[in-house]
Parts: sequence; C-alpha cells; structure tokens
Amino acid sequence: MDFFIPYGNFPRPLVALAGNPNTGKSTIFNALTGLKQHTGNWTGKTVTLAQGSFFYNNIKFCIVDLPGTYSLLANSPEEEVARNFILLQKPDVIVVITDATCLERNLNLVLQVMEITDRIIVCVNLIDEAKKKGIFVDESILSKELGVPVILTAARTGLGLQELKEMIFKVYSGKIKPSPQRINYGKEVEKAIAELIPFIENKFSGTINPRWAALSIISGDYSIKDLEELVKKSENNREESTHGLFKRYNCGENIRKSPVHSTKGSKI
Repeated sequence: MDFFIPYGNFPRPLVALAGNPNTGKSTIFNALTGLKQHTGNWTGKTVTLAQGSFFYNNIKFCIVDLPGTYSLLANSPEEEVARNFILLQKPDVIVVITDATCLERNLNLVLQVMEITDRIIVCVNLIDEAKKKGIFVDESILSKELGVPVILTAARTGLGLQELKEMIFKVYSGKIKPSPQRINYGKEVEKAIAELIPFIENKFSGTINPRWAALSIISGDYSIKDLEELVKKSENNREESTHGLFKRYNCGENIRKSPVHSTKGSKI
C-alpha cells in the first residue's frame, strides 16, 4: 500500500543512497535491507521513496533509496526530492552509487553532493560489467582525487557489499573522516559565493549548507524556498557563474580519466 513520507522524523543513524538512474542503486538498497523495507510517496509528490534498515556492529541504520537523478539542480520532481532530502535531512552518511562503465558521467552528481556534505562515500558499482568491457577502476587513486572513501561493488553478486557496510559504519562513527576536494570556481565566482554566504547564513540560520545555496543562486536555481529574494546579490556575476558550472563538469572529466584504465593499457 502506498503512503506519503514527510521530510522529517527519519530514524537515526540515517543513510541516503543517491545516484544516476541505472547504476544499480536499488539493487544495492535491496541487498543491504533484504525484506526490512517499505515504499511510499513523498508528501505532495508522485515520486516513490523506499526506506529500509540494516544492522552493522549492533547498530540499526535507517537507509533511504533516493530517486535516481543526474544532478541536484531541481529540474525535475526527482531532483528536487533528492536535493531537499540531502539538504534538509542531513543524513549521517550519503552513499553515491556510480556506474564503473561510465564513471565520468556519474561524477557530476558526486561533485554536487560533495559541495553539500563531507559525509560521503562513493560506491563504484557494476565493476563486473566494466571488467567485461576491459575497464579497470583504481579505487585508491579515485579516493585520493576526490578526498572521500571509494568502494568497488558488483551488487548482483554481492561483491563489495560487506565492505560498503563497514565503510558506512566507519564514516558514521568518525573512524574515517572524508575530506572532499571541492572545486575552486575561479576568482569572480568565489567572490560572489563569499558575498552571498553571510546573507544565506542570516536567512537560514544553519538549516542548509550556505555554499551550496550560493552556488544554486549563481547557477539560476531558485527553487529552494526563500532563495529568490537573495538573487539580486548575484546578478552582476551571472556570466562568470555559467563558466563555473562548466568547470564543475570538466573537473569531473579530468578526475575520471586518472583512475580509469582499459586492460589494453590506454586510459579510457
């Protein structure tokens, strides 16, 4: 039976699974939760939510499978739900599921989540399919480039899932503290961000990440309630802001090229 899920009152510790469509995210969710899950809709949305739980080291983790999305720019109901959950719920751990066969495309979402929170794990799934295509992902290099833990999985066979649970526990408990390598968008954009942050902090009193909110304003995404009144502060920086967004994508391309190789010895 369907029901509606509010944006509050999720049990803790809370883990969110984010990722592009068709990365095996729901397969990982099902493998982690087994039968301990239920589905419904977000309040006022037709977007489906799946919520479940798993135990590790005698701790019961609540885990939410967010809608598959290519970005957090709120261009669709799915993107809006995923973004609002990450911003407002502040999960204890966010696992971003990526596809090893097309890692570059998936890194755009990874970089956006890294702007919001430090408590992130990158899960590179479908490594079995990547192997068939002669693609090898070096998780240690990728982790160093991003500044966050990276776990390789093949969810359909269960490969890497125990390691993923262990890493979720370590990030939650503070045994491992990710240090995301956030992008510098250039002098003009960073100046605009710095000018906006005090207004955002004053308006929202720490309820949302001020740097992310500033980037949203600069990129033209005013869908977060009450952001639009701050938009005038960034109007003189709109051209530089667009350049910054392109830099975000290009950074993903450069990161992806370093740790991903074909078995023939050439970089993919």
